[in-house]
Amino acid sequence: MARHNGGRGWYGKTVGAALAVVVAATGASVWAAQAGAVSAASPKPAASSAPSASSASSASPAAGSQSAKVAVSIAHASDKGPRGLNITIDDGPDPQWTPRVLEVLDEFGVKATFCMVGTQAKAHPDLVKKVVAAGHRLCDHSVGHDTGMDKKSQEYQAQQILDAERMITEASGGVKPMYYRAPGGAFTPYSRQLAASHGMRPLGWNVDTKDFEKPGTDAIVATVRQELSNGPTLLFHDAGGDRSQTVEALRRILPELKEQGFSFGFPVLN
Repeated sequence: MARHNGGRGWYGKTVGAALAVVVAATGASVWAAQAGAVSAASPKPAASSAPSASSASSASPAAGSQSAKVAVSIAHASDKGPRGLNITIDDGPDPQWTPRVLEVLDEFGVKATFCMVGTQAKAHPDLVKKVVAAGHRLCDHSVGHDTGMDKKSQEYQAQQILDAERMITEASGGVKPMYYRAPGGAFTPYSRQLAASHGMRPLGWNVDTKDFEKPGTDAIVATVRQELSNGPTLLFHDAGGDRSQTVEALRRILPELKEQGFSFGFPVLN
């Protein structure tokens, strides 16, 4: 989920201005290099709850060195090449909306990356397994969706990342998340290194559909059309409120993008 005006917590309320519906033709633009930049500032120490024993024992980036090697930079590019797109779905799983998102993806033969909140995965392991069984990929979206975690201590960051990794892996029946997306984009050099050392590529986005503001299906679709030239990774949500607009927007935009010659893949790992 994107961060706006200082961020918002899990299930927090937002006040968003209505989106302007500007329909722009999507051209065959060449996307720029997809190496996301992050702040080089070191995380500031802050009071936090003690990390679990499992996260504390592997809080050093070196502790995950046995995991598959992935790049530390923030991924945006698609493994389908210059006409490839990545659909990413944040904040679930949710018992009402995740199944409906899965239905639409299946209808159009599209695979996506689901960025799951640890507590949600733990509460709904059946849905995590359903996502995996359908051929989608998993992404660690932290334990509690704290969009200010880049201002917290390294111990707190490790707890949020590694405990969520464990929750998601257990819920899936042993399938580990392949990516880590910081809530609100709140990455730090430490969190990126830690995630990568555990085989999770830091994951960004290029098109923020702002569907969490519930601006209307037309506005969500228009945002995708207008901002697609920014890059291939699209951000949607399947939890945190009524996601009926998201479901309908996906139903409209996926076939349209296919007709324009785009294919759907996964974010690159290296």
